[in-house]
Amino acid sequence: MKKGIFLAAAVMSASLLSGCATNMFPGGPTPAGVVFTNVKSPAQHLALATDAQANPMKVGKASASAVLGLFATGDNSISAAMKNGAINRVHHVDHEVNSFLFGLWLQDTTYVYGE
Repeated sequence: MKKGIFLAAAVMSASLLSGCATNMFPGGPTPAGVVFTNVKSPAQHLALATDAQANPMKVGKASASAVLGLFATGDNSISAAMKNGAINRVHHVDHEVNSFLFGLWLQDTTYVYGE
């Protein structure tokens, strides 16, 4: 019985420490919680040509969602966010992740700022 509890604790610890708790991108880690996540960060990991001279007065948003890790739908691409915000010149892009209970429900949103 004690070996079973120890084994379960070891497996759980290994899964939490093996990268399941963060998403690693070249721009830095995006933290993810086990019970709940609501993180917004710059999309530095994307290879994207931006225009620092563009006025970031408009924002376009595009989302994709998943349930139970089995069903996923949506378009959270930069082009979809640009279309939704009527943006032609991109100043910068942000990324937001919301999840609940190990990804029981997950929403990934892309925000594009520009003109």
